[in-house]
This record gives sequence, C-alpha cells and structure tokens, in this order.
Amino acid sequence: MINTETLKTRLPIAFSETDLPLPNKLTGKVRDNYPLTNKRRLLITTDRLSAFDQILGRVPYKGQVLNQLSAWWFKQTADIIANHVIDIPDPNALIAMDVEPFPVEVIVRGYITGVTSTALWHRYALGERNIYGYDFPDGLQKNQALPEPIITPTTKGGPGSHDERLTCAEVISNGLMDNASWELIQQAALAIFKRGQTIAKNAGLLLVDTKYEFGRASDGKILIIDEIHTPDSSRYWKAHSYEQCFLQSLEPENFDKEFIRLEYVARGYRGEGTPPPMPEQLWIEASQRYIQIYEMLTHETFIPGDYPVLPRLKKNLAKVGII
Repeated sequence: MINTETLKTRLPIAFSETDLPLPNKLTGKVRDNYPLTNKRRLLITTDRLSAFDQILGRVPYKGQVLNQLSAWWFKQTADIIANHVIDIPDPNALIAMDVEPFPVEVIVRGYITGVTSTALWHRYALGERNIYGYDFPDGLQKNQALPEPIITPTTKGGPGSHDERLTCAEVISNGLMDNASWELIQQAALAIFKRGQTIAKNAGLLLVDTKYEFGRASDGKILIIDEIHTPDSSRYWKAHSYEQCFLQSLEPENFDKEFIRLEYVARGYRGEGTPPPMPEQLWIEASQRYIQIYEMLTHETFIPGDYPVLPRLKKNLAKVGII
C-alpha cells in the first residue's frame, strides 16, 4: 500500500487529461479516447473521479487501477465472451478494437438495494412490485440478496439526459437490439456476473451489482467493452460483516467509491451547483481504497507507474508507434 505522505505529493499532479498529438479526441467522464488506424481505438484512463454526473476531483493512481483491473477481469472472463482488448502499452492505456457500442447499458443486480431513481429498492419502496418486468413479492428488505441475479437494462443517457429504465423485452420491442444479439448478451452478462461474485467472495467482498457494455466489431462479432467489475462500475460490500448488518437493518460496509458520494451527501451536495471543497484526506483514502480493491481481487501487488503520468504515457505510446 502506498503511504499517505507519498499520496499527498501525488495529489497536485494526479492525471487529469491528455494532450496527445492525435486527432478527433473524445473526452468522457473518466476516459479520453482517440480513433486509430486499422480499426483500433486508444483508451486512456485518467484519475478523474465522477459522481452525480460531475467530475468531483482527481484520485492518484485511480486511472491505473481501473485500466489494469479491467484488463485482469477481461482475462478472467475471456472464455465466456470475447473482449475488445488488443494491447496494454501503458498502465493507463488500452489499445482496443474499434467497435460499435450497443445503445443499452446492461445492469446486473444480485441484491435489492439502491436509492437512485433506477434502483430496485427505490422502486420497491415506492410500492412497485413489477420492476423492470420482474415480479417481486411483498416483504422484501433493503439489501436482501435476490434468489438469482437479474438484468435490468437502461438506455444510455447522452449529455444533459438521464438513463431510462427498460425491461428486457423492451430492448427488442423498442428496436434497440435484435433478438439473437440480446439473448447472447444476457447469457454472457449473467455468466460474467456469477464468476465475478465467486472471485469477489474469495477476496472477502460481495459483488452487489454492476454495469456492462457490449458492442459489435466490424466482423459482426459481439464483444464486451469498456470496463469490468471496477469500483467505478460496480458496487462492492464487505462480506464478513454483511449478514450482521443485514440482520440489524444497518447499511452494509461498502467497499467501492460510494463512501465519496456519501461524504458529499452529508455536506448537502447531490449534484446541483458547485461541489463543495473536500479535504485532501478524502482523495488519499480514495486512492488507498482503489489500490486495496485491486490487490484483494487480483491477489497481486499493485506496482505504481511513474508520476507524473503524461510523460511516461507518451514515451510508452511512442514505443509501440501510436504517437
């Protein structure tokens, strides 16, 4: 684990953006990406942290953790479905196949929980019993495990819009995907999630829910893309204390980036207006948590890349002829 003093020195130079000599840069909340030749795409994962649809800060080594942890998960699940990975030329960089993403986010949920408008528990607490096309019985409790994981798809909200809930049937009836592709994706998503739950449990964590994205390559093949089972795309709870917390109607111990969101909520911020300033200790703790999750899941020691990131990144990309 990187010590606090070292992380303090990294905070001012955390990796916020790229300025590569490549055209047609696209900037997402966390990743910058560039189209390359030969049907490839360069994805750079920065240290930006987003929540409430806002960039709230920068977390040292977060980008490296997300990039390398996703690469690790892609290897663990390659026998279930192929992925877009071609090469990892730098701890923060991924060269991927350029694919056409499907316009559906595939959310897999193993527990009834959550407070956002699309969350299962939020809808259930409002009195709904048919949610995302599934029938739920009376008497369920918040944070209860579902008998089997379920898929609750949403549309992909663009800038200024929100994700809209869908049923699995509506993915087809709304013309978002053909039946054969959607069937393949559902089977793959559930298989990947169950494998993720097994690996997480062996690491002392519960994989609660997650988001997957899929796309179609130029040869027509369906691939899983973006990221898998990272603290950004997934909710994790600590396994050892879950049962006691549940029996006492306490919130489970989260072990993802949720604690940052909760800190902002405690200060009255839910995404409106300017985010309040936060103590640097919050970002240091976030960095340590991301690194710890990486080490727990992979059983590998996290080896930090050189800082600042950009000079190292450019050097590594030049080695493989990208710039």
